[in-house]
Amino acid sequence: MPLGLSGGRKPALHGGTVLAFVGDYPQQIYVLMSVTDLCPVVIITHEFFPKRGGIATFTEEIAQAAASVGHQVEVWAQRAEPTDEKAWPFIVRRMPISGTHNLLCRLKAISWLIRERRRLRHTLVYFPEPGPMLALMTLLPVRSFLPRRLVLTFHGSEVLRFHADPATRWFTRRLIRHAFRISTLTRHVQNLLCQRFPEATAKTVLSPGALRAGFAATPPENKTPSDARPLVVLTVGRLHPRKGQLLTLKALQALPPDLAARTEYWIAGSTSKSRYERILRETAAIPGLTVRFLGDLPDDELDRVYTRADVFALTSIDHGHSVEGFGLVYLEASAHGLPVVAHRVGGVAEAVVEGETGFLIAPDQPAALTEAFRRLLTDSTLRRRMGEAGRTWARSTTWEHAAVELFQPKHTTSGSLASSA
Repeated sequence: MPLGLSGGRKPALHGGTVLAFVGDYPQQIYVLMSVTDLCPVVIITHEFFPKRGGIATFTEEIAQAAASVGHQVEVWAQRAEPTDEKAWPFIVRRMPISGTHNLLCRLKAISWLIRERRRLRHTLVYFPEPGPMLALMTLLPVRSFLPRRLVLTFHGSEVLRFHADPATRWFTRRLIRHAFRISTLTRHVQNLLCQRFPEATAKTVLSPGALRAGFAATPPENKTPSDARPLVVLTVGRLHPRKGQLLTLKALQALPPDLAARTEYWIAGSTSKSRYERILRETAAIPGLTVRFLGDLPDDELDRVYTRADVFALTSIDHGHSVEGFGLVYLEASAHGLPVVAHRVGGVAEAVVEGETGFLIAPDQPAALTEAFRRLLTDSTLRRRMGEAGRTWARSTTWEHAAVELFQPKHTTSGSLASSA
């Protein structure tokens, strides 16, 4: 069985060493090394603050966790306005790229990597998302342009996209062979990666997501049923077919009329004025269920919305080459004490515990989805029990654990850090 941090324990600094624990017992040390031996880490990304979203959050949290366990960290990220910057416990350098994956952005990223190649040769370089991977693929034939120690993280969708194109598939295989270590957030994505790219099998570890740093959920509210207060189902996620807002909306509209009349569906997330949003708004206009579009909310406002909700729903589906690899938002909803309704797709089953923190429904069973909502909306005791279990579950992993898995050397002696692969 692979070793791991338990109970959210952080690696501790003690006598000039980093001590990480198994369970609660300090004598069971699986990492013991001098802080000065920790290698510097350069994280290169197209998705970082002020950009919002799961990958941007993942990158921020990994950078902060790596700094907290003793690494010297630099983040090289897409350009941003000076007014958008904030204080970080590491250095942030802004590259002259917009943060997209288009050809111009890729060419600028390639130019940056060539310019900084001597620096990158002598540090640990980490690509937490596909943008910099695509740039480095172009430089693979010239070994002097490549970092000696490269760590990659795959989230899910890019595995399918990279594998679908023959040329990108070939470059991805070469990139994986060159990598020092590869991580995924879930076993689902790990299996997906190793099936499509067997070269990754011996190098892959798990770096599961956790609650964002400084997260402070409000104490549980005593939400007593009342005819004056509607029952609120909340979805947080960009308006996109893969996120399944339309499926949730239709499932709620299929509730018994008296229950639907006492229910409101709140949708928080960035809007795009796309055809999908237009269809979503047209469907929401059908009488019988109140639907509110909240837009893209900052974290403090979003926290207040969570406290007013009774149930969280994100019924993601596979959409082309886009899959739900994990979903940090499920953990945040659980941490706020909300029971979760989700589809059993991708890595969602590793973020939601079926029957304990919520319900997982097959994506092709709309009647079962409606029934899951009916059970939760009519049973306050069930909502409370799942919400309390979710609060505990959401704190079962830490970003420091992920940083240790990603960046610290694996020792083979007793007291070694076992691979999660």
